[in-house]
Formats: sequence, structure tokens, C-alpha cells
Amino acid sequence: MKKNINVDATYVGMRIDRFLRKHFDNIPQSLIERGLRSGKIKLNKKKIKSSAKLQINDLIELHNFEIKNKIKIKKVKFKPSETIIKENEDFIIENNDDFIVINKQAGISVQGGTKSKKNLIDIFANSEIFKDDKPYSVHRLDKETSGVFLIAKNRPTAQLLTTLFRLRKVYKTYIAICYGEITIKDKGSIKNNLIRYNETKKIVENAETYYEILDKNNNSTFIELKPITGRKHQLRKQLFDLGHSIIGDKKYNSYKIQKNNKNLMLHSYEIKFKMNEKKYTFRATPPEYFRNMLKAKRLNF
Repeated sequence: MKKNINVDATYVGMRIDRFLRKHFDNIPQSLIERGLRSGKIKLNKKKIKSSAKLQINDLIELHNFEIKNKIKIKKVKFKPSETIIKENEDFIIENNDDFIVINKQAGISVQGGTKSKKNLIDIFANSEIFKDDKPYSVHRLDKETSGVFLIAKNRPTAQLLTTLFRLRKVYKTYIAICYGEITIKDKGSIKNNLIRYNETKKIVENAETYYEILDKNNNSTFIELKPITGRKHQLRKQLFDLGHSIIGDKKYNSYKIQKNNKNLMLHSYEIKFKMNEKKYTFRATPPEYFRNMLKAKRLNF
């Protein structure tokens, strides 16, 4: 028995083991690892490791891969109300034939999962804006992070934008408010190794971010961040490693009082890219709570 799965733009950059866990309920990591080692799971007709990352139009092949207990493909669908659809349409910055740009609000995921059902992809899939096609996610933005986010309107545009992101031809600028006065040079580059774990396996990845301190005082810092690499939670981890967590970050938290802040003070402020010989620049106004925090901390934008 052979089963093929085609990868669309929504899953670009996702590890193949995570993809399989997402699509099959309760499938153990050990079963995935055995399938990969034995060649029962292949990617584009090749044996690969569980850390292999997916690209658009990749072909995952399952050869005589038996999954016990009749594991079913997950279909987590969020059915948004007209009110929710309208609310998110109101945050659209740009709407053209190829993509939309939205000022994503904090607290909403890009796509659905086991822990989060409310998501942008399902919301816009039910919008009149996408009545002739479906929305394609072409990059990531944490649930807790607000700001500029692109959604492609068709497969060719999704493929092109995904390639631009992979080649680092899309330039993103974030702004953040951190605890404490950052005393490094006002401009420069943060380069370090970030550690994460896959099950019990330790993985070390290099990370680089350009930064500029926009304003600071003896208890807080307002900083601009331009990531060069695209590691998971890169900006949050790097500031945490500096000893200056982003205000509101509950995961990478170096200040006990930070628990009192409900919102993460990290905002995707600007995105730039060139597509089909045309240059694009989009900016997203920071949310009210972010602007209020700047005032409370006596920081200037």
C-alpha cells in the first residue's frame, strides 16, 4: 500500500516529523523515526532525517507504513463568525490580485493546530476576498506577536514569496520593548547560538540579528530588530540571552514582574521585498497597548 501527500505553501519550513504528527492523531515519534530509517517514509523519493524541512510541492511517500489504531488525519477547522471575518478584514493594509497584507493582532494564530483553533487561514478562507481561491501562508509570526503578515491569494504567488523568504530576499523589521537598560552599542549585530530540543536531542543553531536601540532609560529599552536568520523565537531568545527579556514574554522571562503584563511587546513593524520587478514596502501601526507601554516607560518612538 502506498500513500502520497503533496505539501502546499502552508507547511513550508516545517520539519517532516512535525508535519506527520500534525496530520496523524497520536502517532509516536518513534514510529516516524523507524519509518524514515527503513525508507517507508520518503521525501521526493529520497530517504531523509526527521529534521528535514518541507518545501512547497514536496512529495511525501508512505510505503507500507502501517499506523495502528486507525489513526485519522486531523481536520482542525475553525468556523469564524461574520463578525470575526469583518474584524480581521478591517486590519488589511494591502489587497491586490496576488496577496493581502494584514496588521495581525496579538492572540491569533496564523494556522490552526491542536492547541489553537482560531486562526487567520481559516478566517480568510471564509472571506469574500478569497472566494475564487484559497489563502496560502508563506511565512510565520508567533501567536503572541502583532504586526505585518502576508497571505498569498494563489499558488504561483505563494511559491514565489516562499522562495523569496527562503533566499532571505524579504526584509523584516520588528520593534520591541525590553526590561532593563541594554548597555551594548546603540547599533550592531547580535550573533549567537540558540539551543532547542527535538525530544531529547539537543540542536544548536546559529542566529544573527541586526539591531538599533531607538530609546532607553535606566529601567527599559526600545529596540529595533532586523533578523538575518529565521530561527524559531529567535528575537525573543536572543534578548533573553542578553538578560533583557521582552516585556510580556511568558516563555523567555528573566524578570519576575513580567508575569503581570498580558501582552508581548514585540511587533512586526515593516516588511520589504521585490517581486516581479516591483518593490513593496508595508508598515503596520503598533497596537494601542504597545503605544501605551512606550508612554508608561517614557520611551520615544
